[in-house]
Amino acid sequence: MKALLALEDGRIFKCRSFTGKGEASGELVFNTSITGYQEILTDPSYKNQIPVMTYPLIGNYGVNDKDAESDKIYAAGLIVKEYQDNYSNCNATDSLKNYLHKNNILGIEDIDTRAVTLHIREAGAMRAVVSSIDTDPKSLVKKANKINRIAGTDLVKEVGTSAFYILKKDKKFFLDINEVKNFRKHSNNKPFIAAFDFGIKYNIIRELEKSGCNVVVVPASTNADAIKQIAPDGIFLSNGPGDPAPVTYAVQTIKELLDYRPIFGICLGHQLLALALGAKTYKLKFGHRGANHPVKNLMTGKVEITSQNHGFAVAQDSFDSGVDITHINLNDNTVEGFKHKKIPAMSVQYHPEASPGPNDSKYLFSRFVRMMGR
Repeated sequence: MKALLALEDGRIFKCRSFTGKGEASGELVFNTSITGYQEILTDPSYKNQIPVMTYPLIGNYGVNDKDAESDKIYAAGLIVKEYQDNYSNCNATDSLKNYLHKNNILGIEDIDTRAVTLHIREAGAMRAVVSSIDTDPKSLVKKANKINRIAGTDLVKEVGTSAFYILKKDKKFFLDINEVKNFRKHSNNKPFIAAFDFGIKYNIIRELEKSGCNVVVVPASTNADAIKQIAPDGIFLSNGPGDPAPVTYAVQTIKELLDYRPIFGICLGHQLLALALGAKTYKLKFGHRGANHPVKNLMTGKVEITSQNHGFAVAQDSFDSGVDITHINLNDNTVEGFKHKKIPAMSVQYHPEASPGPNDSKYLFSRFVRMMGR
């Protein structure tokens, strides 16, 4: 079915829908991963975004019940060069096409994804509309310019949990605060982690558990007093979508929890921890999204191949002297990790749970456990 992609700057791309009638709008971004499209679609960090896959063949291994990073698709749509309907994978339960169709997500192909990506690299990530219903270029450009910008918008409120829960076999079991306290009592001497849900990925919870921790996921709006009531051994700050600056309630809570328990942040959690320590964040031109980003560990000199998904970064010159930069992105020298010199708090911008290296960054979970004295 014929479709059009329209960007806010007036650029138009002809394309075709492989999922039927539909329309999607959001910030247009590109991802350089060769695989992982199901994880990308279900990552809450893609809320209000339309990812363009730079790898040309997508769909060839279908979808399954194990690769989802949350309980639904958060990406607004998916754009690929060529969709492969004949999938081959012993774990596959359905095709990507059916998966998108069932979730009312528009899938687009027959588009010059190289040209789209180059345009975003030059002009920056921007608002866009793709439609197989409305194919009037002027109408779509007008719609694109009416979309709310991600910068300045709190998207965490739209993706996180509203209640405490524990995850078992990718199923959420909700608890009240007294049940959380009881769960903590029966942790069998394992480190008990309170994980803030700013848009948490399931695999982060799995990796924390593989490291020997018991994890309770808490709402992003949970205040410091509630955290102290459940008395965790450590505090984890999760990934999430969009701009960290408007998430002021989380920044305030983190400030109040500094030096209470060891803190470990990933992605948005990294940015929120930085804000709580007085640093500043800014929007990147086109962001970092993919599974092949080189990051140098300044403490060891080693280079890690990392998975990334963020459109904002921490300004290196905004840290005070109490913070050490521990990791740097070798593509553009942006901050990829830091630790506090006195307070037990550390964070990284990338995703150590995503295994692109595949195990280059797994040491971070072990380090977090050691910070808790285990």
